[in-house]
Amino acid sequence: MPETNAPLIRTDIPHSARIWNYWMGGKDYYEIDRVAGDAGIEVDPDITTMAVQSRQFLIRAVSYLAGEVGIRQFLDIGTGLPTMQNTHEVAQGIAPETKVVYVDNDPLVLTHARALLTSTTPEGVTTYVDCDFHDADQIVADARNVLNFNEPVAVMFMGVLGHAKTYDELRRIVDTVLAAVPSGSYLVMWDGTIDNPNYVALCKNYAETGGVPYTARTQDEIRAVFDDLEFVEPGFSSITEWRPDATQVGEVRPISAYGGVARKP
Repeated sequence: MPETNAPLIRTDIPHSARIWNYWMGGKDYYEIDRVAGDAGIEVDPDITTMAVQSRQFLIRAVSYLAGEVGIRQFLDIGTGLPTMQNTHEVAQGIAPETKVVYVDNDPLVLTHARALLTSTTPEGVTTYVDCDFHDADQIVADARNVLNFNEPVAVMFMGVLGHAKTYDELRRIVDTVLAAVPSGSYLVMWDGTIDNPNYVALCKNYAETGGVPYTARTQDEIRAVFDDLEFVEPGFSSITEWRPDATQVGEVRPISAYGGVARKP
């Protein structure tokens, strides 16, 4: 019998997670995503740098939290397609007992998750929650099945909050999740900004393809997401300038992608 409730993977509409995978040099995309990705590169040649550097930022931030701070629980919301050096691989490479919960609701992402789950360490946990990131209360409820919310959790929104329908909705999503985690937890977040007009044009063009719109924000709007938290040095910055080290690959010049890592007091 065919599985009648299997999720529908649309191959006729470009999807941001698959386009991002293409820009990062991955292999998990369809022809429509490659076409949209190439069109995006023509509008904003910097977008591939943003994609590559976003992963470099993730690696450095997770390494810092798992290694220097001792965080053993990560909630990666809107994770997108797995590529290389994913959150659980970085964190469990430092501390094998780490628990990582990924959240996404893209059918292709969830399909890949089934294979990804086999790479967890024997001591740790890696799992996915099938949930729209707008449903922050459900994310918290599902994550509680795996994570101990009496202990610190690193909450991650890595270049996904532009999909929030409004800025108020963006703040509600982040605030709801952060309200659920205890003191000593961390927020890791970055997003694209309006500093680069080519990036703004790319977002506009993408929305016209039928994909879920992505809204570029101002630096002040992104910085305000960290209100009431304590920034880790160097504070709010371009992601290329957040604790660059010898392991960083590619260009390290400032780009129109800003964020940081901050502790909940």
